[in-house]
Amino acid sequence: MSKQKYYVVWHGRQTGVFDSWELCRKQVAGFQGAIYKSFPSKELAQQAYAQPSGDFIGKEKKKPELTLEQKKLYGSPILESISVDGACNSRTGVAEYRGVYTHNAEEIFRMGPFDDGTNNLMEFLAIAHALAYCKKRNILLPIYSDSRNAILWINNKKVKTKQERTSKNQQLFDLLDKALKWINENDWPNSILKWETKAWGEIPADFNRK
Repeated sequence: MSKQKYYVVWHGRQTGVFDSWELCRKQVAGFQGAIYKSFPSKELAQQAYAQPSGDFIGKEKKKPELTLEQKKLYGSPILESISVDGACNSRTGVAEYRGVYTHNAEEIFRMGPFDDGTNNLMEFLAIAHALAYCKKRNILLPIYSDSRNAILWINNKKVKTKQERTSKNQQLFDLLDKALKWINENDWPNSILKWETKAWGEIPADFNRK
């Protein structure tokens, strides 16, 4: 059986969240300029409906399919690991990050929302949080991130961001200062690995808001 989908209609005969394609179709079929999109859960659909359609429509680019031989080059991810991800709403600047166990996507930490953040800062903080989390509990699992920038910042123990510190994002930058201090004063045994999205799909910690 196909999985249940929920449909958000931002512009149509009626707007809202609909729990079947048939109900959605009645609102958008033949309606000039209709704006709608499907989501895998009712919660995500309701969150999306509360935001502008531009945050969800027209941002997806079709990724080229890898051949079987190309996928073999990447191998498979290490399931006994931790995956982290960050998210930032490009319109509002509200940002957050989280970490999960890769094999079952069980959430082990989540931080935010923070005002006036960026994706790169969230990705960096997610890795730093995972490293501190693992060291405190003597966890030796590798850590996956899909952000090359964030991994580079961790390895260099330095952040390169154009985001300015303001009164609005003071909480975020206080956390960033704390994370930078920790990574410069600590070593860690955990490997930090790049999640190969092209071969493996979205990282398990993904916020599913693309």
